[in-house]
Amino acid sequence: MFQFIQKHIHSHLAEHRSKRTRLVTKDGHCNIKFGNISYYNHAFLMDFWTTFVEIRWRFVLSYFAIAFIGSWFIFGLLWYSIAKSNGDLLGQSQKDGHIKCIENVHGLTTAFLYSLETQTTIGYGGRALTGHCASTLVLIIIQSLIGAIINCFMCGLILAKISLPKKRAKTVMFSDTAAICLKKGTLCLLIRVANLRKTLLIGTQIYGKLLRTTVTQEGETIILDQVNIDFAVDAGKDNLFFVCPLMLYHTTLGQCPFFEMAADTLLQQDFELVVFLDGTAESTSSTFQVRTSYTPQEIQWGYSFLPVISRTKEGRYHVDFSKFSKTVQVSAPHCAHCFHSDSGHKHSQEIQEKQGIDNPGFEVIDIDVTFQKGEKTHSWQPREDYVLRLS
Repeated sequence: MFQFIQKHIHSHLAEHRSKRTRLVTKDGHCNIKFGNISYYNHAFLMDFWTTFVEIRWRFVLSYFAIAFIGSWFIFGLLWYSIAKSNGDLLGQSQKDGHIKCIENVHGLTTAFLYSLETQTTIGYGGRALTGHCASTLVLIIIQSLIGAIINCFMCGLILAKISLPKKRAKTVMFSDTAAICLKKGTLCLLIRVANLRKTLLIGTQIYGKLLRTTVTQEGETIILDQVNIDFAVDAGKDNLFFVCPLMLYHTTLGQCPFFEMAADTLLQQDFELVVFLDGTAESTSSTFQVRTSYTPQEIQWGYSFLPVISRTKEGRYHVDFSKFSKTVQVSAPHCAHCFHSDSGHKHSQEIQEKQGIDNPGFEVIDIDVTFQKGEKTHSWQPREDYVLRLS
């Protein structure tokens, strides 16, 4: 009982440590904080367009309202000052034959309305320039140009945020866990990835980085040391036909970090496997990247993913996403190092003789074999009862 409680406490602490030290979250966000960055604030001002595109929507909408209302109010004050200097306001003494600079602008409220109508080109007709004051011509030109710049900038900003490729990345998903089992006669790390949209991804590339703390021969400690992890599918590494969920696998050979790990020491390791998928959306031609990460607690040794693709009676292929991250326990060697020894090869041959994982939803074609004396004939016919008949 005491050993069980101790094991549970150690597993809970290991899980808490993995959550606390995860650099990349499951949805792809980087868990990192920059300190003393105020010394480089000028860099964000120089790259102001990217700064505005990356800020949150609530700040964009606030800046949108402030930009327009602020410009209307500032130019309203300028129109008010011109009207006041010419003696057009109410309460000012006006001589006979007095010509106003702006018709029907006799206060701060009407000056603000005229500024709004000018910049938005509403033009109700109640307020207009008389052409008597030259300063009004200069001011209306300046306000029209500044208003056009504000319109272009804010419309482009909102359009850029709406069309960010990050939203397309939300429709590409990785499996919740990774699995280690035998594939094609070698021990492999398996990860499943799927595209939720029917539109294809162009130029897809998938790769990984193993992050861990290492100590060099000189005694230098490198935090977040990156090791390349190559992934592949049956069709190759590049230009994947991403129309259905794919199985990524990484072979644990040679200099692979998983080569020296074992089933009972995996949970004791301190690393983070970050997987990247780069691609171009077919519909928008925008390039995006999808990221996720796996800790040792999220890697299942001796497990394999359940099949998710089947074919219906109508001849259409069906993908069952309820089994997307589900795994089943299979026979696997204790470690990659011992697998590649002589006993490991023998163990591989024994496993290959065993039956694999069945996919009962996939349509099969049965074989009707007929044996006669002196001859043997084969007839290939699909049968509805799926029974192998020998006669």
